[in-house]
Amino acid sequence: TDKCGVERRSYPPGEHGRGRMRQSEYRVQLREKQKAKRYYGVLEKQFRIYYQKASGQPGITGENLLRMLECRFDNVLVRLGFAASRRQARQLILHGHWTVNGRRVNVPSYQLRENDVIAIHPRSSATQVIRDATELTGQVPAWLQADHDSLTAKVLRKPERREIAAPVQEQLIVELYSK
Repeated sequence: TDKCGVERRSYPPGEHGRGRMRQSEYRVQLREKQKAKRYYGVLEKQFRIYYQKASGQPGITGENLLRMLECRFDNVLVRLGFAASRRQARQLILHGHWTVNGRRVNVPSYQLRENDVIAIHPRSSATQVIRDATELTGQVPAWLQADHDSLTAKVLRKPERREIAAPVQEQLIVELYSK
């Protein structure tokens, strides 16, 4: 109707409803950093350490940062479709269900390198939780190779920026930390 305030105005009712202040540059950069942290499930201290390592490497700092985050063990399990979420991947890793190059690894932040072979631990392959978690098969990135029947995978190479599907603008994160 004509009297309905919600239909007449495109902003919420009340004293504080109209318009927002322009977002500051700092706010935009901070939001982008927070988005990346939450996307990968990393806390601030660990994220800052990743940034420091990325800035010390040759190449573009932002791309190095995303590459390091993308090569985390928990993230790779999600990318392979062996876990539904990063939290589930973290738990499966912490409980020792996965091996890297034949050795049990229980550190979700473990950095995978080229030619690393990921496999299910022999004692874990029969459990129902693992079978349920690994039924999720999706699009495996080109930098990974997966065999969903034997629950093994291999890291072929480091991902390039165009292969990383993270919805973040890494340049804003670099600008924030380089202040």
